[in-house]
Amino acid sequence: MAGHSKWANIKRRKEKVDAQRGKIFTKVAREIIVAARQGGGDPETNFRLKAAITRAKEANLPNDNIIRAIKRGTGDSAADALEEIIYEGYGPGGVAVLMNVVTDNRNRTVGEIRHIFSRSGGNLGESGCVSWMFEQKGLILLEKDAVKLDEDEVMMLALEAGAEDLKTEEDSYEIITSPSDFNSVQDDLVSKGVVIAASEITMIPKTYVELEGKQADQMLRLIDALEDHDDIQEVSSNFSEKE
Repeated sequence: MAGHSKWANIKRRKEKVDAQRGKIFTKVAREIIVAARQGGGDPETNFRLKAAITRAKEANLPNDNIIRAIKRGTGDSAADALEEIIYEGYGPGGVAVLMNVVTDNRNRTVGEIRHIFSRSGGNLGESGCVSWMFEQKGLILLEKDAVKLDEDEVMMLALEAGAEDLKTEEDSYEIITSPSDFNSVQDDLVSKGVVIAASEITMIPKTYVELEGKQADQMLRLIDALEDHDDIQEVSSNFSEKE
């Protein structure tokens, strides 16, 4: 199906980075703070922190900023005001939307998110209304042109490294892992010379909802508006644009 390629979504997100660098810096720093606060400051034992640092480096966040964010997460009281919340809702056509939010003002943030949904033909839902439609997974993306391997070769390397599954898209391979195996699979692939285009711990939908025409346009606008919000770290949905 078109419209749900993770590599396509990540490329679109990367294209926003240069235009919104200050906002991106804030988001990746907050992710590091929360990850370090929850799992400690060692990225070798905290897979979420390691993924957050990787994302921060991809956004060119200076190393000093990364170190400061880790220290805030592991002991500085200045980080105590930050709260991590999962918000859930429905977009046009009943598409499930899951948002990972880090905020210092829950009331302000939820009001702003509710307004974004109402403008785009959706609505913010109750806790648990759509989260059951997603699974947390490690995702490692390879560009076909960069790896120059066929599907069987990539599958063999991925499974030998401990991956759970491989999905082939038009221009990419999507390697799926458990969150706990994410770092080891990634390290194993790199050690064998595999070029990784992007990697992250993310929420992957179990099924997809196809939209077309006006509803698809509304859904794309909703995702863009949510991703642009300062407090929203990640947006996951089961939206697929019908071919």
